Amino acid sequence: MKKHEKFSSRLGLKYPLLSDPDRELIETLGFWQKKKMYGKEYMGVVRSTLVVDPERNVRAMWDQVKVKGHVEEVLKRCRELAGK
Repeated sequence: MKKHEKFSSRLGLKYPLLSDPDRELIETLGFWQKKKMYGKEYMGVVRSTLVVDPERNVRAMWDQVKVKGHVEEVLKRCRELAGK
């Protein structure tokens, strides 16, 4: 959580970043998966994005996110959800 706080402070974010140190939500959503790097397998978080409305409903979800083009895709979906 300290990394989240430092990141948020450094960028001046005006919204909270969530953390799940006990992996309750991550495991429920299927974002805690077996990964492989340099031939070694390990468990880790799959890079994911959720759009959550003020009532805490998940309105959109992406898993196994690739950085290129993702911001634009999320912004487009948020605008669609907002009716803009």
